[in-house]
Amino acid sequence: MRTLENIMAVIMGGGQGARLYPLTQERAKPAVPMAGKYRLIDIPISNCINSGIYKIAVLTQFNSVSLHRHISNTYHFDVFHTGWIQIWAAEQTLDHRDWYQGTADAVRKQLVEIKSARVSYVLILAGDHLYRMNYAEMAQFHWDKKADMTVAVQPVSRKDASRFGILKRDKSERIVRFAEKPKESKILKEMVSRDHNKELYFGSMGIYMFNTDALCEIMESSDFDDFGKHVIPSSVGTRDVYGFYYDGFWADIGTIRSFYENNLVLTEPDRPFSLIDEGWPIYTHARFLPSSEVENCKMEQVLLTEGCWIKDAEIRHSVIGLRSQIRSGVKIIDSVVMGADYYGFFRKENNAKKGVALGIGRNCRIEGAIIDKNARIGEGVVIKPFPRGTEMETASWIVRDGIVVIPKGTTILPGTRIAPDKQID
Repeated sequence: MRTLENIMAVIMGGGQGARLYPLTQERAKPAVPMAGKYRLIDIPISNCINSGIYKIAVLTQFNSVSLHRHISNTYHFDVFHTGWIQIWAAEQTLDHRDWYQGTADAVRKQLVEIKSARVSYVLILAGDHLYRMNYAEMAQFHWDKKADMTVAVQPVSRKDASRFGILKRDKSERIVRFAEKPKESKILKEMVSRDHNKELYFGSMGIYMFNTDALCEIMESSDFDDFGKHVIPSSVGTRDVYGFYYDGFWADIGTIRSFYENNLVLTEPDRPFSLIDEGWPIYTHARFLPSSEVENCKMEQVLLTEGCWIKDAEIRHSVIGLRSQIRSGVKIIDSVVMGADYYGFFRKENNAKKGVALGIGRNCRIEGAIIDKNARIGEGVVIKPFPRGTEMETASWIVRDGIVVIPKGTTILPGTRIAPDKQID
């Protein structure tokens, strides 16, 4: 039946997440905090719920405990609802004894679960993208075209084409050719889909809708590991594959640079994506936190969450996460502060971490940085960005593409300076 109730969404929980390290040192990629109070996994799950798709499975593998905890604590349907959210963890079976080898391999290893759901359509989603999409519109497109599979495509400029799988559509919107991250001028010329626009190409967004029968046939008759690299290219020309056009905001939060920039863009007045949308909310774990206390502070373009305590500070163009404690004389610019899982006011370890309290100590200057959860930044610490492309790693801090990252639970001693040697304050 062509109804939303007959669609199951399968969300990829991600692999090791090496490009987001050290944010993925202790958590799965979709469990990485986003925009102060959310997790990346909240984006596709919220899109599903708002689209009317209530059968959702999340495939997990690496560092998955916090992701499992977040999903189980957050998403509950009542007993009169037909929907569910399940976690499909990588497991050893009589047929499969190794880890997921890629997105397609992960789905292949869960075909038993997909078949048991008895749905006619499967929607494959990534767990590390930032966007709003009504999947019902994509489903209607899929049905109207009588497609075997549909790929969500986004306009891409020539300078960005080498970063995407580029898909060429014909006049009927059928995909007739695929090129993985093309760089040669000849191939780029042949892949042009829109000659009247600066964005000449269509790039795959990593969002796929399959007829369940077609998906099972492909998975059972091949050893493909990845949808983008293997399944889609091999299906173009042999199956009815169509491209669903999407021109809204979409970002892949796959690197430290992307994570940093897409958090900060949410603080800007002309931001391309807003968290405020009464008709399309982003859901997350409900917390019973007090209102933030802000005393004698100067703030400009700040995304401020609940439960914070901030006094005599200056904060500009930054994200301040849950339970952040920022003390007097602090200056924060162009930074993402993730906050904490607890306050630490009455905990004995508050005095055991070399005398450094949870949060950001007095008279610190933090610029161009990501401060992960439960970090302790001592008094008078200076953190400044490095030139783009800089990669460094020490026992207590890491630089990725010039961005200083303080890992979760790290203590930075008072007076520490993390900055390029020749930089002048």
